[in-house]
Amino acid sequence: MPIMLLLVAMFICIKKGYKKLSYVFLALFYISATPIFSNFLFQRVEGEYLYQNMEAIENVDAIVVLSGMLRINEFENSIKIEWEDIDRFFGGIDLYKAKKSNTLVFTGGKSPYNITHISEGDILKDYATKFGVCEQDIRVTKEVLNTYEESLAVAELIGKNKTILLVTSAYHMKRAKGLFEKQGVFVIPYKVDFKVPPKPNFYLIDILPSAIYLKRTEVALREVLGRLYYEVFWF
Repeated sequence: MPIMLLLVAMFICIKKGYKKLSYVFLALFYISATPIFSNFLFQRVEGEYLYQNMEAIENVDAIVVLSGMLRINEFENSIKIEWEDIDRFFGGIDLYKAKKSNTLVFTGGKSPYNITHISEGDILKDYATKFGVCEQDIRVTKEVLNTYEESLAVAELIGKNKTILLVTSAYHMKRAKGLFEKQGVFVIPYKVDFKVPPKPNFYLIDILPSAIYLKRTEVALREVLGRLYYEVFWF
């Protein structure tokens, strides 16, 4: 990952005695951890800050909510759920209640770093019924480990040449949309979970580094690399 490569470069420069160059990498590391840089970069990755008017959204064959909003902790006789990007879930629920489709699809996500017996989609299906979604209208894909597998599984579940409302975090939408379209699915994007406000305020403290914003920079750079990878090898 970019931050790791930066640290490796700093270490090599120090080891080889390239003092001035090591200062350059140190400065880059500092800048990447500041709110002012992190917000600027993340805003570019997220794209236009836009929450669509429900009435203007056309009806589709299915509403598809991508995984990546839960951490599932399994114990011997129970599971505990920790929520992260919960906006994806409620975005799908809102679209369903606005009658944009009578089919709500959750992907059967499983983290490759936290393999569990139950998938995220199965858990979200249970929660969706508690929020008034008819159980017969909910479909869950087979188990998937990443966005590419999600696109394959959804196309297999609902069929190609279908139109979907795709619900995922704003920073993740561009890559996800491209992957689903590659499978022959027509996508209307519905971005949620914006990390940066449309017009972020600037404060003097924003020039100071923070671990939170270093992580945000890392996420943004990882997303950029993911897009580049698929642009080169897929699109």
